[in-house]
Amino acid sequence: MRPEPGAPTTPVVAGDFVGRKEEIRRITALLSDPVRLLTVIGPGGIGKTRLVTEALTQLTGDPRPVYWVRLDHLPAAADATAIEDEVARVVVGTNFSARSAREIIVDTLQRSSGPGRPPVLVLDSCEHVLDGAASVTADLIDAVPELTVVATSRMRLGWVDEYLVPVPPLSRDEAVALFRAGAERVGHPTDEPASIAIVEQICRHLHNHPLYIRLAAARMTRRTLPSILSELSGEPDDSRLDWASDPDHASHPRHRGIAEVIAWSLDQCEEPERLLFERMSAFTPGHERTPAPEKIPGKGAGAELAAIVAVCADTQGGGIAPDDIEELLERLVDRSLVTLHLSAESARYSLLENFRLFGAQQLRQRADTGERKLLAARHRQYYRDRVRQANSLWFGPDEPELLNWARASWDNLELAVHGEPWDADTAADRLEIAVGLIALRVPFFSGSLRESRRWTERALISAAGREPVGLRVTALAMLSWICLCQGEYADAAQLLDRCVALCVTDPDAHAGWRRHPDRDLDLPAPVEFACGCELFLVRRDPQAVTVLGRARARAAAAGDACGAAQYELFEGLAAAFLAEPERALPITRRHLDNATRVGARWSRSWAELALAIALARCGEPAESLTLARRALADQLEMRDKWGTLWAVHICAWALAGTLRTFHGSAREAGELEVRYATEIARLLGGAATLRTRLGVRLDNLGPFATETGAAAETARNMLRHAAFNAAEQDGAALRPELDEIEQVALGTLSMDRLPADHPASRQRPSRWHELSPAEQDVAILAAAGWTNTAIADRRGSSIRTVDAQTAAVLHKLLISTRGDITALVPPDHRDTVAAEAARRPRRSRRRTPGSSAR
Repeated sequence: MRPEPGAPTTPVVAGDFVGRKEEIRRITALLSDPVRLLTVIGPGGIGKTRLVTEALTQLTGDPRPVYWVRLDHLPAAADATAIEDEVARVVVGTNFSARSAREIIVDTLQRSSGPGRPPVLVLDSCEHVLDGAASVTADLIDAVPELTVVATSRMRLGWVDEYLVPVPPLSRDEAVALFRAGAERVGHPTDEPASIAIVEQICRHLHNHPLYIRLAAARMTRRTLPSILSELSGEPDDSRLDWASDPDHASHPRHRGIAEVIAWSLDQCEEPERLLFERMSAFTPGHERTPAPEKIPGKGAGAELAAIVAVCADTQGGGIAPDDIEELLERLVDRSLVTLHLSAESARYSLLENFRLFGAQQLRQRADTGERKLLAARHRQYYRDRVRQANSLWFGPDEPELLNWARASWDNLELAVHGEPWDADTAADRLEIAVGLIALRVPFFSGSLRESRRWTERALISAAGREPVGLRVTALAMLSWICLCQGEYADAAQLLDRCVALCVTDPDAHAGWRRHPDRDLDLPAPVEFACGCELFLVRRDPQAVTVLGRARARAAAAGDACGAAQYELFEGLAAAFLAEPERALPITRRHLDNATRVGARWSRSWAELALAIALARCGEPAESLTLARRALADQLEMRDKWGTLWAVHICAWALAGTLRTFHGSAREAGELEVRYATEIARLLGGAATLRTRLGVRLDNLGPFATETGAAAETARNMLRHAAFNAAEQDGAALRPELDEIEQVALGTLSMDRLPADHPASRQRPSRWHELSPAEQDVAILAAAGWTNTAIADRRGSSIRTVDAQTAAVLHKLLISTRGDITALVPPDHRDTVAAEAARRPRRSRRRTPGSSAR
């Protein structure tokens, strides 16, 4: 099975995965059936996630899309809504729509389903959210008839036709292999027969439980094998000999779960290590194996060193000194108590969920009951301050780094907004973080307008007017902007009305403010910005340029360079769409010059798009296309799905502008005009696929919809209806997960050279009829696996002739290899291919001149 785009990749199988052949066989057999719900059950740490991961990787060649959803970071008893949001983040990935999470999940799963490829949804770690997971599972199984759900849990979900795969402890040989792999990893191989005998005894005392074994092996950094065994020898002070894989069979409460194993490992730590471990429970949990943070935003990417220092260190003496944190983290990583997420740019740290829960439990048991509240406050204040800092610095060379930080910190930012305790003292901080992330444009960069909108709305409700008025006004204005980008105009208008009502108390001045946008009511810059965006996107009023210019000037006067840059971008976009060339070009060029001057790479790419729009509308389509492609390449590298979506559209608009300069018609169109029109149709088909995947409603995005419609009309008039529709369908069949649409827009992927098994190729009519009879004979023999030398012998031709005929076949069928021919052989010739394959000579020899044909 392959991972489905929009979702994190299936977790990497650790190199020390051993055994489980029978369980893997059962899981793969059930998935091949396939069943509707398969639950892998077992105690914590028994290896359920690793088992499912391994089973899925062994289904190579299975075309079904797999969506892997981790639930272990969710709070206990999280409801169905929270689980649906989590599933949406994985199944849908980037999505800017206002539709409910359930709607977009069901729609995406139904679209991903096809003949022979029913989707698979993995819900990992359900036991602490069992009711919500069971409810979501039952609903999705009912709504998507082809869906298979694979759950991992300590208990069954309780669905009527649920298949269970219990995960027992390892066998003796498997347990020993696992321990030896762990010991090898920490630099203490156990190759000697005497050592292996001791390992067997340790594993037996630990009931061959995988997690217990890994923790025991990690202790070899400070313990010898005999000393580890002596701790498990049945001494009165060491009851771990009685641990059982099934907690119900334990003889003492202290022996019933992973907490005892973690405590055992922590016993070997010094006090500062134990204290840091406990305090790290203030952060969201991570995962044992995750992709690098720059590849998968949030979801277990951990916290950076500076965050851990700010939250966990003691600056007044005693406890943990700030300078000691890094070394303590390294020790905890060595003991497998802290997970290190290492990328080329950063090192981030996290606790696994079980460890995090244990650390929090230990904190609650301390005499100082206020420590957890203090840590939560430090956590919230750290992320508030970082968001503040980012909002004052992003318009500069640090912009990509700041945005990547926000992307990787998404889970901890969410905790800072929604975590306990909820009280009047924390309301303003929570709202400031939520609003700051919108101002930082993180929702567009990370791919969820819906989530940021929900965070801010909830923070506003919880604040209940206790926050500063200025912050409330800014929050309402930013929410209005988000709604406009979602195409939710009514919601945006209501929020904007509330903004203006808070800012303008004079009834005369307030009356009819929408009818007189030229009137300066001295509104705060964020409110002016939202008003200008409404004029731009909803009313398509050229006065939007003036209002957005006021917002820019007001922010600049207040020293808010980043806000001024954001408002200048929209001033440029509005001018590009709505203003005359003599006004549009200077505004858009000024913004590009500013972004280039300060070195803000993401902002520069958007400034290039704004100028590209202006150039396309002002009769400079060639320069427009060059700029749009340059911006698209940058945004593709930075993984800005919102930006790449519009860059693809703008490329199509620029090509349409070029096509209009030909002044031709379908009747007199030349090869170049047809090529341009076909490319436009393909890009628009691909753009529609992107919009569907991202949940973007083009019909509610004013000028963007108008320009797209005009480009489509231009291409359709040149190609005529049938040819335009065929090219549009080709583009719609491109695969967004492989960035094929963007590559076509960049000109780095030729639609005419796609593999024969590509969806866009499969839907095209066969070009077999374009082959001559001799070329068809050569193609059939090549599809049957005959070499060119053997074909030459068979047909009595020279090798040179067959080489030329084979090249002609590849060229006419628009393929690049002989292996692609098979998929294009017409059905009525396939029996011939099979017969020729059976007659294929094992060894062919080249004919010498004068020899007879064979």
